[in-house]
Amino acid sequence: MNKYDISRLETGLSELNITLREQQIEQFMKYYELLVEWNGFMNLTAITEFDEVMQKHFVDSLSLVKVCDMSGQHTLIDVGTGAGFPGLPLKIAFPDIQVTLLDSLGKRVKFLQEVIAQLGLTGIEALHGRAEDYAKPGKLREQYDICVSRAVSNLSVLAEFCIPFVKPGGVFISYKSEKISEELKAAEKAIAVLGGTVKKQEAFLLPGSDIYRNLCVIEKIKKTPGKYPRKAGLPSKEPIA
Repeated sequence: MNKYDISRLETGLSELNITLREQQIEQFMKYYELLVEWNGFMNLTAITEFDEVMQKHFVDSLSLVKVCDMSGQHTLIDVGTGAGFPGLPLKIAFPDIQVTLLDSLGKRVKFLQEVIAQLGLTGIEALHGRAEDYAKPGKLREQYDICVSRAVSNLSVLAEFCIPFVKPGGVFISYKSEKISEELKAAEKAIAVLGGTVKKQEAFLLPGSDIYRNLCVIEKIKKTPGKYPRKAGLPSKEPIA
């Protein structure tokens, strides 16, 4: 019997038409417990209250299904994953996908590796490093069907970090928490230069809340020119414009 009141999670899953087995629910609960435990000695998240984690981390991560069919054996990379959002919840809910979690902070990667081990997940890896380095030829460049990021960077900067990981025909999906029409307009040139095109935006309220969310879907239509992403620091200092 579950010791938690998971009604907030169940409401979100129901609105997203996601059905989980008992084992998957248990994995989410274990993930929550590890998140709170590790957050006691390192900064993983400001959100630790149970219902808020269910809604603002787990359900929010899974809202990707609004714009992307997650059935089948997709390859997915989560760039700047932090405490594992959205990549880890997506892996728990859709175990057939192959997932790479990428983060530049070694301590966070240790946490992610611990979660993966404790949850008994396979077909998922947590890597320590920068997007600028891993997106180089010979590394993980153009290896993935889907790249996701909940990082808070400007969209033109994120595009330079993320689009190089996507195979032509794949998608980069940016999770945003605000209306992004101006940001998107400013990023149009960068997206085009990097081989992408804006496919759609999905604006919605997080299930059971008045919290605004926006998923921006960028399709990769041609290979990214070899000079991108530029070396560390440059994409943020001098976004493509």
